[in-house]
Amino acid sequence: MKKFSIWPAIAAIAFLASSCGGGGGEKEKPLDPEPVTPVAEEIDPPIYEPIAAVNPRIDDGRHATAYVTYYGSLIPDGKVITHINYAFAELYMVDGVYKKFDVQGTKARFQNIVNLKKTYPDLKICISFTHGVANSDNKQGGSFSGLCKSEDNMRRFAEDVLKFLQDNNLDGVDLDWEFPGLSWSGAACDVSCDTENYVKLVKQLRETLGDKYTISYAGYCFDKQAVTGGYKFIDVKEMDKYVDYVNIMCYDFDEAPHHHSALSDTRAYRDCNRAVNVYLNAGIAPNKLVLGIPFYGRHSFSTSPTAVNYKSILNLDPKKYRRNKWDATANCPYVETMQGVFYMGYDNPKSIGIKGEWARKKGLLGLMYWDYDGDDAKGTLRTAVWNAVMTP
Repeated sequence: MKKFSIWPAIAAIAFLASSCGGGGGEKEKPLDPEPVTPVAEEIDPPIYEPIAAVNPRIDDGRHATAYVTYYGSLIPDGKVITHINYAFAELYMVDGVYKKFDVQGTKARFQNIVNLKKTYPDLKICISFTHGVANSDNKQGGSFSGLCKSEDNMRRFAEDVLKFLQDNNLDGVDLDWEFPGLSWSGAACDVSCDTENYVKLVKQLRETLGDKYTISYAGYCFDKQAVTGGYKFIDVKEMDKYVDYVNIMCYDFDEAPHHHSALSDTRAYRDCNRAVNVYLNAGIAPNKLVLGIPFYGRHSFSTSPTAVNYKSILNLDPKKYRRNKWDATANCPYVETMQGVFYMGYDNPKSIGIKGEWARKKGLLGLMYWDYDGDDAKGTLRTAVWNAVMTP
């Protein structure tokens, strides 16, 4: 594939979301934020899409879910969110033995998010677990793959989760193992047992947590797949016995010159329609599926910049880029260079509204997004998600 030139871009940080891979589905993705060269001077003021009036809340279990990160700086607006998944907590594994887990980043950041329940008592907050390691007092020790090799490990982990939920007045747990039988970040993997063991883990969590707390996981765009010696990815049918819902990561399906979050586009490696059909074809009820929305654009998995937050897309140098170009096939906007080269696909209020209508007609539970801090200061995308979910 032709490598694009990297133009001076935006006065912000491009952020790579940990999510569903594209271009073959197994590309290694960097995990650290990537700085982008600032524009020397602002040519024009930023252009913002107008925000429609916020639709009233419909209390029938719909999800407008925000992933809120430990390294983010914003306190979410609880008026346009039903659920928050706090990202992340990490496992402490030593020589195959589970020791504990802990939230990533500062305790103050986590507590500030938990305190939102005081202002918004109907807000549901869950702790999301990653297979990665970020805390300075921890090191990669096998993560989920290592945890799940021992019934004692899983039992003690589940007991710790229960106590953590109780102590912090949380509503559930979200698991983000990317992915059984495959490692994108140095975590251990074992094709002979990971996929099966993931089911055992959620079974243990359900037995320990009971029905008071929800269990969800970050879903991939494939069902489990046979490989030499076993399987990779997630057994969605077996997981369904124990989880309340799935947050399907409907982004990072591909890189430029293709869209990474197209609703339906056979030119791209995958799309939302094909990803959701994986679950429907496996017999999963549509009202247990949440459609993922990216708050960033995807340029590449390897060439700088890899991904750019929506708020930074709004500040792209208008002498070098055209944004809000519309692809009627993908039902998504994109950015192109002044030479007419496709630079990155992303989502805006128009595409979110279309995806929301599609999800409602399918009977899906709602929409989620990665991540809250990628939005602009006016809350354009989170408001669009709320309106799309809360449309009668």
